[in-house]
Amino acid sequence: MTNYQEKIAKLNKENDIVLYMKGSQDFPQCGFSALTCQILKNLGVDFVDINVLEDIDLRQAIKEYSDWPTIPQLYIKNEFIGGCDIVKEMSQSGELESLLKSKSLL
Repeated sequence: MTNYQEKIAKLNKENDIVLYMKGSQDFPQCGFSALTCQILKNLGVDFVDINVLEDIDLRQAIKEYSDWPTIPQLYIKNEFIGGCDIVKEMSQSGELESLLKSKSLL
């Protein structure tokens, strides 16, 4: 496991909700990251944002870690949830809110 893989595993383990994104939750730098942030903010949950634009190696490492080709990527309680489209669908169906409640995060 590379140092980046270890760093990602540690971040995901130590934080309930982690969003790997382009930019920050206060200043998202792509529409998909902005939408995912907005969904989480609308639910009123706290989350850690990791700006992959600050570190090209981390950006590649998270894609390898999850075996998912795009950013943003959402992790809840160390479980990979998916990217923007999946988070959006889960939000619209109520599944995301149910998941967060089941993990005692709402």
